[in-house]
Amino acid sequence: MSTYSMAQIVALTGIKAHTLRKWETRYNFLEPERTDTNIRYYSDTQLKKLMNIGILTRKGYRISKIDKMSDEEIHEQISKSLLDSSTEDEIGALIISTLEMDEVTFDEVLNAHIKSKGLFETTAQLIYPFLNQVGVLWGINKVMPAQEHFVSNLIKKKMFAAIDALPNPEKDAPVILMFLTENEHHEIGLLLAYYLARDMGWKVYYLGQNVPIGNIKQVIAVVKPKIMLSMFITPTQESIPLKIDAIFKQTDVPLLVSGSSEIIQDFMDDKRITYLSHPDDLIKELKLLA
Repeated sequence: MSTYSMAQIVALTGIKAHTLRKWETRYNFLEPERTDTNIRYYSDTQLKKLMNIGILTRKGYRISKIDKMSDEEIHEQISKSLLDSSTEDEIGALIISTLEMDEVTFDEVLNAHIKSKGLFETTAQLIYPFLNQVGVLWGINKVMPAQEHFVSNLIKKKMFAAIDALPNPEKDAPVILMFLTENEHHEIGLLLAYYLARDMGWKVYYLGQNVPIGNIKQVIAVVKPKIMLSMFITPTQESIPLKIDAIFKQTDVPLLVSGSSEIIQDFMDDKRITYLSHPDDLIKELKLLA
């Protein structure tokens, strides 16, 4: 069982420390454990309950009423409230689903947001902030690699489904080649780029993650892209400039890149490279090149 400090609970739930202390003295639902030196700490069960309580209080439920509710009643009200929820509530629900590996709830929250806002807005407003919170859990060793892979694959499944639902590009559509280089595994940003390009009518050749740079030349010879896109997210011992130089030894096709600021520092004057700091930059570039 994982344990959490008060600071970690505050970061994950958004409930202020003084509020937690007040609830502890007035109500029965919160009874943190204490170390030998009298420092509070909280269990997985208490984290999940506090995240649910945070959702209900933001919906206007009085804490005195929540204190009298059973866990089953809290879950029932959470299920109802998520039908008309804020992004903060949805992120909380996704985190709880991650900790419990609850695919059904995770799917319901994502599906509702995609239906309401579309994939682009869902990725920007919900998925990225959620993954940042997962990063907080990862950084304090509260998420297993299996849980991270579980939710990442659920997100990717939704993104592939959205891409598949788009119409096929015209035969003479401009071509973009997308890939992540060796030891780059964070694919969600590249999948969003895939969706945006396809939605704009481009023909996308999507190679995915961990592609050997030596293969790029052979692929280019077959698909003849107008431009390429890659992202550099994962900190590794390998130099990003060396990777980019290796790509340009294979081809002179222009490259769109995103991720590490190291790219900007080393390639500011390189006309072959365009740095993307936001998905809107990709949209702008694709409009210019179409």
